[in-house]
Amino acid sequence: MDTEASFIHTLAVRERHRDQYWKRRDPIVEDRMVWRAQTFRHLMHLLPGQRILEVGCGEGIFTRRLVEATRGECPITALTFLEDAARPEGLPDCVTFLTASALPGNLITSSFDFIIAQDLLDRRNSAWLLQRLHALLSPGGEVLFYESNPWNVVLKLRRFFTSLFGKGDPRFLLSRPELYELLSEVGFTRVFATFNDFVYAPLTRRTVWALRNLSIVLENIPVVRTLAGSILLHAQKPPRPVQIPRVSLAAHQGLRHAVSVVVPCHNEQMNVCPLVSRLCSLFDQYIHEIVLVDDNSQDGTREVIRNLSAEDPRIKPVYRSPPNGVGLALAEGMRASTGRYVLSMDCDFQHLLPEVRELFDAVSEGYDVAVGSRFSRHSVLLNYPFQKIIANRVFHLVANVLLCARFRDLTNNLRLMRKPVVNRLKLLERGFAVNAEIGLQPLLLGYKVKEVPISWIGRGVEMGASSFRVLGVGGSYSRVLRRLWLLRFFKTGAYRDLTKPLGEPLGTSQAKRIGGHHITTDRKPIHVYDQRAS
Repeated sequence: MDTEASFIHTLAVRERHRDQYWKRRDPIVEDRMVWRAQTFRHLMHLLPGQRILEVGCGEGIFTRRLVEATRGECPITALTFLEDAARPEGLPDCVTFLTASALPGNLITSSFDFIIAQDLLDRRNSAWLLQRLHALLSPGGEVLFYESNPWNVVLKLRRFFTSLFGKGDPRFLLSRPELYELLSEVGFTRVFATFNDFVYAPLTRRTVWALRNLSIVLENIPVVRTLAGSILLHAQKPPRPVQIPRVSLAAHQGLRHAVSVVVPCHNEQMNVCPLVSRLCSLFDQYIHEIVLVDDNSQDGTREVIRNLSAEDPRIKPVYRSPPNGVGLALAEGMRASTGRYVLSMDCDFQHLLPEVRELFDAVSEGYDVAVGSRFSRHSVLLNYPFQKIIANRVFHLVANVLLCARFRDLTNNLRLMRKPVVNRLKLLERGFAVNAEIGLQPLLLGYKVKEVPISWIGRGVEMGASSFRVLGVGGSYSRVLRRLWLLRFFKTGAYRDLTKPLGEPLGTSQAKRIGGHHITTDRKPIHVYDQRAS
């Protein structure tokens, strides 16, 4: 057997072994494929028309979920190394199915924006495979791999016991440092390799949902994360940055020229222009105005905003005088907004903008508020400081208990609200705790709120540094919770004069049906509907 044939044979063995494991030992394989498809979509910030290659597609379990995650808008090539494999059932026309006896083989004239593979990188052929995948990528294209973690304790035990019965594992797995080094040597840039997924066999379906939530925390705990079931690898082919396709995501006629975008800016000189340009590229038909609030920046932010407003009459500058504070900036920007909907976001969110599409979908479905959730079951959280994860989870746990509520993450400054909701808010906090006020007040007022999964990846060097500090904001978040608790149960305190929607009094026992759950306001649980969490 020649060298290339040997490499292809190894890929076929890995592909077959993986599919057999999924079918025989993974009771939640369908859910896992949904999570991974969503992760791929969020990490790559996919746009319609971008070309995807799935390497080692097997029986198409992941392929079908990838089609759903991309809304069928991206052409997908599903490649298998299994001889005489038939096209998997249920694949739509946007999927091209190919069997490969060589690589690149009949892909020799093809190029792709993104490539994804699962459990294929073997010590015997990984360098050869990565070199060929690198050649198949368009300049600036990206790859995502899920590989089994050889340090996982359960995997080690399973390998030990199966070897006693003469059924050894046919795979030669690479460790995280080895995978990282290999991708770098092949010529990829922006390489990161992170431990991922603590939801694996022998868990049952009854325990999986609790562990899925806990997994996000465990993946970010030093030392503990090395025991995860998988290693997630991401890399990019140079150059960086790349030209992003100009695609419109504005699909809802009812939102045309109806959205005011409010962005607080403090020392964001390098982020303002990319954000505005990307907003106009993706959602131009929705935009009524972009309210850029300069919060006493010490760099060139004010000058950048002034230049942008001179070029586009929809750019509405707001120049604040001291004191500083993101809460004050958001409140002033919302007061200045005149659109029928208000989209608030941070200045470094330009990479998240394709995901904002689902916020617009939610309000078009009838929700009053849509919030980008970092802690949904389908959210992606990478490079996130561990102390911020703990602080966020503790706050939301306490808030759920104190308010007799059930929600995951309502304190993120990526939210879309109807203007009447904005007009009824009472914002008292000067700092970051204003996000708790904006997130939780509509819930207590009985508005329809939906959490939409998003990705959250720590700022890169080119984005500057965040001014958020966990230890400095704990007291203000506690203060907000105390005020909300007094409002909910005693209708008193600093929020006591919050305006009730449609004249409906707070504290009634009337229940409202919202997306399959009930919202009540008489010391009964308040639920936030998350379509992807059920």
